[in-house]
Amino acid sequence: MSTTRHLINRRRRTAPPAEEARKPARRQPAAAVRARTRSRTGARPAEPAGKQPPAPARRPRPGARGRTGGDRTGAPTSARGGRLAAALGAAAVLLGCFAAFAAVQASGGGDPAADNAALVDAPLTSEVKGGVGEAVEAVFSVDYTDLDENRRAARTYLTGKAVAQHRAMLADVREQAPSQKLVLSTTVTDSAVELAGGGAARVLVFADQRNTRTDTDETSYGAAMVAVDAVKDDGRWRISHIDTFG
Repeated sequence: MSTTRHLINRRRRTAPPAEEARKPARRQPAAAVRARTRSRTGARPAEPAGKQPPAPARRPRPGARGRTGGDRTGAPTSARGGRLAAALGAAAVLLGCFAAFAAVQASGGGDPAADNAALVDAPLTSEVKGGVGEAVEAVFSVDYTDLDENRRAARTYLTGKAVAQHRAMLADVREQAPSQKLVLSTTVTDSAVELAGGGAARVLVFADQRNTRTDTDETSYGAAMVAVDAVKDDGRWRISHIDTFG
């Protein structure tokens, strides 16, 4: 074989087939191309024309006004309005009290509490409580063995309307005491002076009562509350009116 033929045969063996050369290059999918581009460069490839990436959702700023009607503090407007109304109401009450106090001071008095010594005179308050408590215990205690003792207590510690009031209140006790051998004991547990001054006072009295039938050894207990008006007469506090609250 000659040298020229040898070269021609060699080229023919190494050259690609004609039909393979005529075939167009195979296009790879766009997703694969973008993936290779991203792995090589680290950047996001551009989207194809006509396809735009979705815009990210906008987050509301903290404290911004929303549809609930809140303010920048995040509190609803209705709650702020309630607090504001309460604050204004309290301010109005305080201003009203101050105006009343100023008016009384400017007019020189006129308020009954201005002459109430119970608010400022501790010795007088203690005296009233002691005298009225002694009177209540005496006139509301009855012993069937000595009914006259209760009558003497009434003459000593009662005056004015309180005399008839006391008689009506203890009428049944006096009537039943001899036959049932009753002993009624009253003990004042607490009291509060509402008004005091000028030889008069009004006192709220709390007391415990014990009613015993000595013939059957039956004892009952009860609590009582009365408001009494008292006047100082000949160095002694005497009850002038009894209020049993109905």
